[in-house]
Amino acid sequence: MRTNSPADTPQTGFFDILSQLDHSDPLLALGREINWNRLEQTLSVHYSNQGRAALPIRLMSGLLILKQLYDLSDENVVVQWKLNPYYQVFCGETSFQTKLPCHSTELVKFRQRIGEHGVKQIFALSVSLHGDAAEESTVLVDTSVQEKAITYPTDTKLAIKIINRLNKLAKTHGINQRRTFVKEVKELRVASRFFRHARRRAKAKKALKRLRTIAGVLLRELQRKLPEAILTKEAENFALYERVLTQQPKDKNKIYSLHEPDIYCVGKGKDHKPYEYGRKASVAATLNSQVIVGVASHDKHEHDSKTLKAALDSANENRTTPVSTAVVDRGYKGCKRKVEAEVILPSAPLKRDNEQVRQRKRKLCQKRSAIEPIIGHLKHDYRLSRNWLKGSEGDAINLLMAASAWNFKKWMTAFFLFEFRGQFYVLWMKIDDQQENSLVLARLT
Repeated sequence: MRTNSPADTPQTGFFDILSQLDHSDPLLALGREINWNRLEQTLSVHYSNQGRAALPIRLMSGLLILKQLYDLSDENVVVQWKLNPYYQVFCGETSFQTKLPCHSTELVKFRQRIGEHGVKQIFALSVSLHGDAAEESTVLVDTSVQEKAITYPTDTKLAIKIINRLNKLAKTHGINQRRTFVKEVKELRVASRFFRHARRRAKAKKALKRLRTIAGVLLRELQRKLPEAILTKEAENFALYERVLTQQPKDKNKIYSLHEPDIYCVGKGKDHKPYEYGRKASVAATLNSQVIVGVASHDKHEHDSKTLKAALDSANENRTTPVSTAVVDRGYKGCKRKVEAEVILPSAPLKRDNEQVRQRKRKLCQKRSAIEPIIGHLKHDYRLSRNWLKGSEGDAINLLMAASAWNFKKWMTAFFLFEFRGQFYVLWMKIDDQQENSLVLARLT
């Protein structure tokens, strides 16, 4: 059952904080500008009229925005909400609260409740804040990799994790194992260290082969001894273990993590990071205002030319004006036949192009690099560099919230500059009046 936010009621408590805060603060201005009623009406379809009353939608969605906006975890954002009155007013409170708004796991449940579709409404709200600036016909598009929160994958790590999981499963269900191999696994872990060294390579290879053998022995033993109901429940996990134990270095569609088996390896040719493990993410931003109007998370490892259509479709969903021109880099070669919009990428000038068309293409290609720092800020300021949310839906949600945080921060920066210029103009007028009055006094004397 859905409940209303305290901001929807005209009553104020004894500890009223609305009159004690700076109303020109960009965060409070953003809270006044966001159409919370529209957001609540959109997300209310995910709530029922039965059961215990849920927390207000403005509170939960506000916490999600604050988390991404200030690069906080689920645990830290609820603590900071208790300490910061500006956070409380942004989330709809009218009086100062001395308790935590909710447990951090409530944010997990809220994300699962609204899903990717609900987070898209928050992103659409962040785009609509910028008005005509988000309706530019030309957009810049580029892809990056949203890495998952996994360790660097090796076959030895995966085999040891499988052994530990199988031993834990046997202990949970009271299976009497013939042998757990715990002591031998510790020795094999040490033997597999420094496997890239020429003198240790043969020993590490032998250790990996033995670890796979041990995992296979434990797996077959549990398949014989576990009850049929538990075997049916664990069938998907057992199939995953068998696939990991039989995969080879040159295989395609390899498994790199047991808890995130759907991620893939992307090599972007970076010297400091040759391989990244996660999913590709496309970002589309307007040419001049640099508002992010479209994002797309790609479940399959596809060439960049096949990702452009999803990015442009996302941009057209959040705007009333369709995208007419997309400026991309050379990695998108071959994408012009897959989209209806004009695609401009760096290439040799065509003979049929006149000088005006060549100058236009040259200027647009020069401005294309503006998308690179946007992606850099998304990664280092808005939690896109390492995604802790689970599954394909978690990748899409984290990407949408990072783009929303960029748009909200851009609006707050514009509001601060507007306020600063207004205060500077008033100060300058006061100084000018004082100088004029001093000149009049000098003439009189």
